[in-house]
Amino acid sequence: MSQLTANGKRDKILQGKLMAVKPDRKYTLEEYFELERNTEEKFEFWNGHVWCMSGASPAHERIVSNTNFHLRTILGRRCSVLGSNLKVKVPEYGPYRYPDLSVYCGEGIYETMGGLEVLTNPQMIVEVLSPSTEAFDRGKKFTYYKSIPSLREYLLISTSQPYITQFIKQNENEWIQREAVGMDGKLTLSFGVELLLSEVFLDVEFPEPPKNLFLVNQ
Repeated sequence: MSQLTANGKRDKILQGKLMAVKPDRKYTLEEYFELERNTEEKFEFWNGHVWCMSGASPAHERIVSNTNFHLRTILGRRCSVLGSNLKVKVPEYGPYRYPDLSVYCGEGIYETMGGLEVLTNPQMIVEVLSPSTEAFDRGKKFTYYKSIPSLREYLLISTSQPYITQFIKQNENEWIQREAVGMDGKLTLSFGVELLLSEVFLDVEFPEPPKNLFLVNQ
């Protein structure tokens, strides 16, 4: 259960007590696990800080839904495509994260952390970008994700245009980058199937591009 206080701070009812999620307070890992076990919202933890993961734009949610359906269609029953409620263990960014989509083929391997089930062997992670997270998703988060031993592919999907960046692992020190742009674009995934941008961006309404402020009308 949650409520929003008059001053805008989100509080959580935990075992009959109010636990305020405050950006200036540091939490123990045990307190974080307690919060996660007793709320339906998603929170992430790093170095004592806790933040809420809820909220996304319509374009973001449509792209996630489209990509989930398309991946399940092209990969078939041999693989599992799981959404953003799934916890994924990230050794260098522990205890776990909530990627937009996670994919593995064969059997999923889970570890219990603080009474919660966490996936340890994703083979592909997909993040749908937003203006506030794009730099982090392309930079430090990708570096952290590389610490997952099973991970071999990372997709970053734009919400401002039909554009996907793909990273495929070659060895421990090398990832190759490919890009696809436009509704007729496509990418060959590490699973040996083709991802079509026309399916990923189906019915997505993109924002109007910014006008050139330096263009002078004649």
